[in-house]
Amino acid sequence: MKWITREHVHVDRVACPWLIKKYVDPEAKFLFVPAAMLNEIAKKEGAIPFDAEGVELGHQGNDCSFETIIRKYNIKDSILDQVAKIVHSADIAVDSDKAPEARGLEAISRGQMFLVKDDYEAIERGSFLYDCLYMYCKYNQVIKDHDQEIRNAGKDDRFALIKILVSKSD
Repeated sequence: MKWITREHVHVDRVACPWLIKKYVDPEAKFLFVPAAMLNEIAKKEGAIPFDAEGVELGHQGNDCSFETIIRKYNIKDSILDQVAKIVHSADIAVDSDKAPEARGLEAISRGQMFLVKDDYEAIERGSFLYDCLYMYCKYNQVIKDHDQEIRNAGKDDRFALIKILVSKSD
């Protein structure tokens, strides 16, 4: 399936392709076009528009497009919900203080825009960033759920234990 969004991606428009490929459409192909041409090209290409004004998979109410896609496709993953909170806070300026990681994600996403040759490279490189963010959220959940077990482990054994617990929590 083809998916289409506005060009010059960062935060939500990098997070959404990661989400779509991981949870909705592993074979997804993405098109990045000027906003003014999005609807026309979407129709011509038979592409699903996302993160653009007035589209079903765009910002809805107080939700960013990432959250809208999660809801539309009924994706159930408590770790992904934590990622969504960070993406939301990085993408929605008035909510930037709702997740402490948001300002860092916004800064890294903004900087990446000027390091890549095009939007395709941005989502390729950004996918690793979102994999890392997912694992960070997973790590935080493991620490919360296994606090005493981790504290009881010897100092030299803690990292190995955490790594095992993170990999088991799939």
